[in-house]
Amino acid sequence: FAAYKRADLLLRDYDRFKRLITNDKYPVQIIWAGKPYPFDYGAIDVFNHLVHQSKHEPNIAVLIGYEIGLSKKLKCGSDVWLNTPRITREASGTSGMTAAMNGSVNVSTDDGWIPEFKKDEQNCFVIPALDHHLPTWDQDKMDTDNLYDIIENKVIPTYYDEPDKWQDIVFKAMDDVIPAFTTQRMADEYYKKLF
Repeated sequence: FAAYKRADLLLRDYDRFKRLITNDKYPVQIIWAGKPYPFDYGAIDVFNHLVHQSKHEPNIAVLIGYEIGLSKKLKCGSDVWLNTPRITREASGTSGMTAAMNGSVNVSTDDGWIPEFKKDEQNCFVIPALDHHLPTWDQDKMDTDNLYDIIENKVIPTYYDEPDKWQDIVFKAMDDVIPAFTTQRMADEYYKKLF
Protein backbone atom coordinates (compact mmCIF):
# COMPACT_ATOMS: atom_id res chain seq x y z
CA PHE A 1 0.00 0.00 0.00
CA ALA A 2 2.42 2.61 -1.27
CA ALA A 3 1.63 6.32 -1.58
CA TYR A 4 2.53 6.39 -5.31
CA LYS A 5 -0.38 4.05 -6.01
CA ARG A 6 -2.85 6.83 -5.08
CA ALA A 7 -5.47 4.54 -3.56
CA ASP A 8 -7.53 7.62 -2.74
CA LEU A 9 -7.73 8.83 -6.35
CA LEU A 10 -11.48 8.18 -6.42
CA LEU A 11 -11.92 10.58 -3.51
CA ARG A 12 -10.22 13.46 -5.33
CA ASP A 13 -13.58 14.35 -6.91
CA TYR A 14 -15.86 13.86 -3.95
CA ASP A 15 -19.07 14.84 -5.79
CA ARG A 16 -18.51 12.15 -8.41
CA PHE A 17 -17.49 9.70 -5.70
CA LYS A 18 -20.76 10.26 -3.85
CA ARG A 19 -22.76 9.83 -7.07
CA LEU A 20 -20.85 6.62 -7.80
CA ILE A 21 -21.50 5.00 -4.43
CA THR A 22 -25.12 6.14 -4.14
CA ASN A 23 -26.31 5.16 -7.62
CA ASP A 24 -29.30 2.85 -7.12
CA LYS A 25 -29.43 1.81 -10.78
CA TYR A 26 -25.77 0.75 -10.84
CA PRO A 27 -24.76 -0.11 -7.27
CA VAL A 28 -21.07 -0.53 -6.48
CA GLN A 29 -19.10 -1.72 -3.52
CA ILE A 30 -15.55 -0.45 -3.09
CA ILE A 31 -13.01 -2.33 -1.00
CA TRP A 32 -9.52 -1.05 -0.34
CA ALA A 33 -6.97 -3.41 1.14
CA GLY A 34 -3.30 -3.18 1.84
CA LYS A 35 -0.59 -2.63 4.35
CA PRO A 36 1.43 0.59 4.35
CA TYR A 37 5.16 0.34 4.98
CA PRO A 38 6.03 1.58 8.48
CA PHE A 39 7.87 4.72 7.32
CA ASP A 40 5.79 5.54 4.23
CA TYR A 41 3.95 8.37 5.94
CA GLY A 42 2.14 9.37 2.76
CA ALA A 43 0.69 5.86 2.47
CA ILE A 44 -0.20 5.81 6.15
CA ASP A 45 -2.05 9.11 5.77
CA VAL A 46 -3.96 7.83 2.73
CA PHE A 47 -4.79 4.58 4.51
CA ASN A 48 -6.08 6.41 7.58
CA HIS A 49 -8.10 8.78 5.40
CA LEU A 50 -9.75 5.81 3.65
CA VAL A 51 -10.49 4.13 6.98
CA HIS A 52 -12.12 7.32 8.22
CA GLN A 53 -14.12 7.67 4.99
CA SER A 54 -15.32 4.06 5.17
CA LYS A 55 -17.02 4.74 8.50
CA HIS A 56 -19.56 6.98 6.78
CA GLU A 57 -20.64 4.85 3.82
CA PRO A 58 -22.25 1.40 3.98
CA ASN A 59 -20.83 0.11 0.68
CA ILE A 60 -17.14 0.98 1.09
CA ALA A 61 -14.62 -0.77 3.30
CA VAL A 62 -10.93 -0.83 4.12
CA LEU A 63 -9.53 -4.25 5.01
CA ILE A 64 -6.46 -4.73 7.14
CA GLY A 65 -4.28 -7.80 7.44
CA TYR A 66 -3.52 -7.91 3.73
CA GLU A 67 -1.61 -11.17 3.38
CA ILE A 68 -1.79 -14.03 0.87
CA GLY A 69 -5.11 -15.40 2.18
CA LEU A 70 -6.96 -12.09 1.97
CA SER A 71 -5.32 -11.29 -1.36
CA LYS A 72 -6.63 -14.57 -2.77
CA LYS A 73 -10.17 -13.91 -1.55
CA LEU A 74 -10.22 -10.43 -3.05
CA LYS A 75 -8.86 -11.56 -6.40
CA CYS A 76 -11.32 -14.43 -6.63
CA GLY A 77 -14.27 -12.30 -5.53
CA SER A 78 -13.79 -8.94 -7.24
CA ASP A 79 -15.27 -7.90 -10.55
CA VAL A 80 -12.88 -4.97 -11.06
CA TRP A 81 -9.27 -4.57 -9.94
CA LEU A 82 -8.43 -0.87 -9.72
CA ASN A 83 -4.78 0.16 -9.89
CA THR A 84 -3.88 3.84 -10.13
CA PRO A 85 -0.12 4.22 -9.70
CA ARG A 86 1.57 7.39 -10.82
CA ILE A 87 3.08 6.77 -14.28
CA THR A 88 6.73 5.56 -14.17
CA ARG A 89 6.43 4.35 -10.56
CA GLU A 90 4.89 0.87 -10.99
CA ALA A 91 7.61 -1.74 -11.35
CA SER A 92 5.34 -4.61 -12.26
CA GLY A 93 1.82 -5.02 -10.91
CA THR A 94 1.61 -8.67 -9.95
CA SER A 95 -1.66 -8.17 -8.08
CA GLY A 96 -3.32 -7.08 -11.33
CA MET A 97 -1.92 -10.12 -13.12
CA THR A 98 -3.26 -12.56 -10.56
CA ALA A 99 -6.56 -10.70 -10.40
CA ALA A 100 -6.95 -11.12 -14.17
CA MET A 101 -6.10 -14.82 -13.84
CA ASN A 102 -9.03 -15.08 -11.43
CA GLY A 103 -11.58 -13.25 -13.58
CA SER A 104 -11.25 -9.69 -12.29
CA VAL A 105 -11.10 -6.96 -14.94
CA ASN A 106 -8.24 -4.50 -14.56
CA VAL A 107 -8.89 -0.76 -14.60
CA SER A 108 -5.45 0.77 -14.45
CA THR A 109 -3.10 3.54 -15.37
CA ASP A 110 -0.83 2.68 -18.28
CA ASP A 111 2.17 1.61 -16.21
CA GLY A 112 3.90 -1.48 -14.88
CA TRP A 113 2.79 -4.62 -16.70
CA ILE A 114 -0.25 -3.00 -18.36
CA PRO A 115 1.54 -1.69 -21.50
CA GLU A 116 2.56 -5.28 -22.32
CA PHE A 117 -0.91 -6.69 -21.64
CA LYS A 118 -3.48 -4.08 -22.59
CA LYS A 119 -6.05 -4.36 -25.28
CA ASP A 120 -8.14 -1.46 -24.02
CA GLU A 121 -11.83 -2.34 -23.71
CA GLN A 122 -11.07 -5.89 -24.86
CA ASN A 123 -9.18 -7.34 -21.88
CA CYS A 124 -9.02 -4.34 -19.52
CA PHE A 125 -9.75 -0.61 -19.27
CA VAL A 126 -6.79 1.75 -19.37
CA ILE A 127 -6.57 5.28 -18.05
CA PRO A 128 -4.76 7.27 -20.76
CA ALA A 129 -1.07 7.88 -20.09
CA LEU A 130 -0.11 11.40 -19.11
CA ASP A 131 3.12 13.31 -19.36
CA HIS A 132 4.74 12.24 -16.09
CA HIS A 133 6.65 15.52 -15.99
CA LEU A 134 3.44 17.43 -15.23
CA PRO A 135 3.04 18.70 -11.68
CA THR A 136 1.58 15.98 -9.48
CA TRP A 137 -1.56 18.01 -8.75
CA ASP A 138 -2.26 18.28 -12.50
CA GLN A 139 -1.61 14.57 -12.98
CA ASP A 140 -3.97 13.68 -10.15
CA LYS A 141 -6.72 15.95 -11.49
CA MET A 142 -6.44 14.62 -15.05
CA ASP A 143 -6.17 10.98 -13.94
CA THR A 144 -9.20 11.41 -11.66
CA ASP A 145 -11.28 12.89 -14.48
CA ASN A 146 -10.20 10.16 -16.91
CA LEU A 147 -10.80 7.44 -14.32
CA TYR A 148 -14.34 8.62 -13.64
CA ASP A 149 -15.07 8.94 -17.36
CA ILE A 150 -14.01 5.32 -17.83
CA ILE A 151 -15.90 4.03 -14.79
CA GLU A 152 -19.10 5.98 -15.49
CA ASN A 153 -19.21 5.59 -19.28
CA LYS A 154 -17.54 2.25 -19.94
CA VAL A 155 -16.98 -0.04 -16.97
CA ILE A 156 -20.29 0.23 -15.12
CA PRO A 157 -22.58 0.34 -18.19
CA THR A 158 -20.77 -2.64 -19.72
CA TYR A 159 -20.95 -4.62 -16.49
CA TYR A 160 -24.67 -3.97 -15.94
CA ASP A 161 -26.08 -3.46 -19.43
CA GLU A 162 -23.89 -5.72 -21.57
CA PRO A 163 -23.14 -8.84 -19.51
CA ASP A 164 -22.08 -10.84 -22.57
CA LYS A 165 -19.52 -8.18 -23.51
CA TRP A 166 -18.33 -8.06 -19.89
CA GLN A 167 -17.89 -11.83 -19.92
CA ASP A 168 -15.90 -11.57 -23.16
CA ILE A 169 -13.55 -9.04 -21.49
CA VAL A 170 -13.12 -11.33 -18.47
CA PHE A 171 -12.27 -14.36 -20.63
CA LYS A 172 -10.04 -12.37 -22.99
CA ALA A 173 -8.06 -11.10 -19.99
CA MET A 174 -7.68 -14.62 -18.64
CA ASP A 175 -6.60 -15.90 -22.05
CA ASP A 176 -4.08 -13.08 -22.49
CA VAL A 177 -2.57 -13.07 -19.00
CA ILE A 178 -1.92 -16.77 -18.44
CA PRO A 179 0.59 -17.52 -21.23
CA ALA A 180 2.52 -14.26 -20.91
CA PHE A 181 2.65 -13.54 -17.17
CA THR A 182 3.36 -16.80 -15.37
CA THR A 183 6.46 -18.30 -13.77
CA GLN A 184 6.31 -21.05 -16.40
CA ARG A 185 6.86 -18.46 -19.14
CA MET A 186 9.59 -16.79 -17.10
CA ALA A 187 11.46 -20.03 -16.44
CA ASP A 188 11.12 -21.05 -20.09
CA GLU A 189 12.55 -17.70 -21.24
CA TYR A 190 15.41 -17.91 -18.77
CA TYR A 191 16.24 -21.39 -20.02
CA LYS A 192 16.10 -20.48 -23.71
CA LYS A 193 17.63 -17.01 -23.59
CA LEU A 194 20.16 -17.22 -20.77
CA PHE A 195 21.30 -20.80 -20.84
